[in-house]
Amino acid sequence: MYGDVLINKGIFMSEKIIKLDDINYAIYKIGNWKNKYKINQIGLSNEIPLTKTTYEHVISSMNEIRNSEFEINGNKVNGFIAIGYSTSKNIQEMPMDKLIELEKEEFENIKNELDNLEFLDPKGAIDLDNEDYLIYKLEKECHVTKSKPANQFTLDYHINEIKRIEDSLN
Repeated sequence: MYGDVLINKGIFMSEKIIKLDDINYAIYKIGNWKNKYKINQIGLSNEIPLTKTTYEHVISSMNEIRNSEFEINGNKVNGFIAIGYSTSKNIQEMPMDKLIELEKEEFENIKNELDNLEFLDPKGAIDLDNEDYLIYKLEKECHVTKSKPANQFTLDYHINEIKRIEDSLN
């Protein structure tokens, strides 16, 4: 290391290089899922995992949400249904048995899509300050993992994506 730059194969790079197998970061590309989703928050997002560690984080989060139990109108439901129900009037208007069926179908679809993704080489590295990838810093707080935008490009995208998802739920 020389000063605040690294020299890598004759190319100057900023010190903010992250390895693609770093479990403290989630890296995504902006894209579209093959299927359309109404409930599954992973499928509502346009963020497609690009690394195996990001994939594992997404699968873990999905399982945690899905294994959470809530009661809505006397029915026990999982976290995906509860989140969808609490944020979308369209979801609230669906019969509960149809909603439960739809969630199961969407879960299988998104899991299948995730299982068939191609990932970047885990031995590689990227500059944190780029506009090619969405990069989130993962931080543990108690038993919850929070993801925070790690650069300005991701922050700007994240703000717009939250608004887009909120609009799509209504």
